[in-house]
Amino acid sequence: MSFFDSIFNLINDLTWGWALVPFLVVLGVFFTAASGFVQFRFFKRMFSVLTGNDETSDPSKISAREALFVSVGGRVGGGNIAGVAVAITAGGPGAVFWMWAIALIGMCSALVEATLAQLYKRTTPEGDYRGGPARAIIHGLGENYRWLAVIYAVCLIASFSIGFNAFQGNTVAGAALDSLSIPRIYTGAALAIATGLIVYGGIHRIAKAADVIIPVMAIGYIGMALLIILLNITGLPGVIWDIVANAFGFREAVAGGMGAAIAQGLRRGLFSNEAGLGSAPNVAATAYVKHPVSQGITQSFSVFIDTIIICSCTAFVILLGDVYVPGAEGIDGVALTQQSMVNHVGSWAQYFLTVAIFLFSFSSIMYNYYLGENALSFLTENPMAIQILRIAIIGIVFLGAVAPGATSVFNFSDPMMGILAVVNLLALMMLFPIALRLINDFRAQLAAGIAKPVFDPKNFPDLDTDPTAWPDAK
Repeated sequence: MSFFDSIFNLINDLTWGWALVPFLVVLGVFFTAASGFVQFRFFKRMFSVLTGNDETSDPSKISAREALFVSVGGRVGGGNIAGVAVAITAGGPGAVFWMWAIALIGMCSALVEATLAQLYKRTTPEGDYRGGPARAIIHGLGENYRWLAVIYAVCLIASFSIGFNAFQGNTVAGAALDSLSIPRIYTGAALAIATGLIVYGGIHRIAKAADVIIPVMAIGYIGMALLIILLNITGLPGVIWDIVANAFGFREAVAGGMGAAIAQGLRRGLFSNEAGLGSAPNVAATAYVKHPVSQGITQSFSVFIDTIIICSCTAFVILLGDVYVPGAEGIDGVALTQQSMVNHVGSWAQYFLTVAIFLFSFSSIMYNYYLGENALSFLTENPMAIQILRIAIIGIVFLGAVAPGATSVFNFSDPMMGILAVVNLLALMMLFPIALRLINDFRAQLAAGIAKPVFDPKNFPDLDTDPTAWPDAK
């Protein structure tokens, strides 16, 4: 086991250790500049997806809003509660500023990768759509790059469906044990049953569940944060000044100063919103939309929701309280968020946070499962493979919940996600000119007075697209 640990640690060092975060940042800045700051130009358009005025009323199709909520459910997780606390503890309040900065840049990366996933999606025999980076590599770069797509698919299954689902089960069971004294085995059994009910319904049941769970989860958590902010409204200007001052080194809260703030903010922000990592495009490809860029805009919005809104809620809850002491050792992670809430509104807040953690984690389990299913469908067309994966996911969630020590077996998750991100970023660099063509086509139609631009494959005959996936084309 020590041999494998050393291998995984080496991969982790070569990716997340020093190369991947700057790579993500530089590429995100390049995409933003080259696209003419597209995430800001289309910012108002992002909110239209929440009105319910989706581009399809066909119940057999996944709508843009459903795809948004599934992806938000995946992006929003432990990183929004525990990850923000870790960033503030290690990097000071300034880390929050750099989380905001990387989110604004990452919104463009999310738009580009989702647009490409939509462009190269394929219609299944059941009438659904499947796509994502693996299929974008095959149809965008050609069969010579199939090996790259296979590496991507294997790493996606290993990291998200297997490793991260074990940790999600462990997170829920730990929170239930600490705040409600519920034994892990009961939480694990309930979570496994709930997971089974969802995953055996496929993407449609996942989408329907997300359409209910995610708004409740987000509105409840944001509402609690707003209550705390209102109770401490006089301290808000000082907190905002602390965030900015620490971000630029005017005030040093922790050892490492500005450097620690940047490192922690960028790293935790990228871990939280997953922009450019190649996970959310798998969900983005399932949606019925009239133009690939439409879903790109929607996925850009999901990054905004994850980091600018929900991560900020956690940050203000912590920084407006008295529990967090800059530079002090001790309390960290989810415990810091939990004790900060209790400090503001009373002991009942720990039960609220337990429910929030359950919803955050369960939505991530649904999301992680579908990523694995989609990757497996790329690797093999054998229907038994999907059934085996479903049984394995239920077992992994249960194991992660009842045996906290067993989650150390899944330490390969982060290095596998590192490889996944490198593969995705390489593909994005090579396919970016195509994404830019689509963005320009979308803009041109808007300029011509077309309120809802339509993608027509006949206008892009050099691209390997599936005409059946675009029924609105002339």
